[in-house]
Amino acid sequence: MDVLRGFLSLIILALDIWAIFHVVRSRTDTTKKVLWVLLIAILPVLGLIIWVFMGPRSASSSGGLR
Repeated sequence: MDVLRGFLSLIILALDIWAIFHVVRSRTDTTKKVLWVLLIAILPVLGLIIWVFMGPRSASSSGGLR
């Protein structure tokens, strides 16, 4: 059971790092970037889920429309 919990924690950590990387690379203003990074860092699972649905997008992922 501990191995499964450790593996799940490692996956969540990797996804959080990936999300923070994409937030930093996005074209949004610095204040929003800082708030997104704090949300993801303080609430790793919930922050990641919220970011997936509402987070800033880079120009390449949104076709430049945002």
